Amino acid sequence: MRRTTLVLLPGLDGTEIFFGPLLSHLPPWVDPVVVTYPAGGTNGYDDLAPIVHQAVGKLQEFAILGWSFGGPLAVRVAAEMPARVSGVVLCASFVTPPHPALIPLRFAMTTPVIAAVRAVRRMRFLVPGWATTELRAAKGKTWRRVNSRVLAKRARAAMGVDARQLLAACRARIMYLASTRDEVIPRTSLEEILVHAPHTQVAEIEGPHLALFTNPVQAAARIAGFLQRR
Repeated sequence: MRRTTLVLLPGLDGTEIFFGPLLSHLPPWVDPVVVTYPAGGTNGYDDLAPIVHQAVGKLQEFAILGWSFGGPLAVRVAAEMPARVSGVVLCASFVTPPHPALIPLRFAMTTPVIAAVRAVRRMRFLVPGWATTELRAAKGKTWRRVNSRVLAKRARAAMGVDARQLLAACRARIMYLASTRDEVIPRTSLEEILVHAPHTQVAEIEGPHLALFTNPVQAAARIAGFLQRR
């Protein structure tokens, strides 16, 4: 197979941690490049786009994958670099806020609010059978590396994003990889993407919002299949 560089943009956590299992199952002809987001600063899409541009600066051609929060960023890079981006994979993602009813509460997403939400989630992960040992360990790493202040900034950015025009302008091949039991991103986000980019291919993997992590074998197969087709 022809070697393909795949640039991976993480979700709200902004780290490489949840990509670990997927990276170990990608075929050898895929060269992954994981971009991580800074642990400080404003962390809006306008701030993160130059970081991605710097990461891909020496790449002549690449596909780009945006997971959840990273999706609008992937669309933006593809629209800005049409001659270099060969394909876009949007995993459980969106181009406008996935829960419009929460938009008026955007600026209520403060550090204390996010800290409280994280505390509740930590408690949930203590329930036996709720998550695997691997997922608990990965969550623990992200909780230690990414503070609530940074998460709050990214959450506000996600609740104010509108990448519909960029998506419509994107000429690269696009695949939307949906999780069958996604508890975070509703199906309406996919439907909106299909309105503005009707050529988008749709594939599914069994699992929750973090299915790239919990079901890496099927995820890698879906992604590799898309990259093979040119």
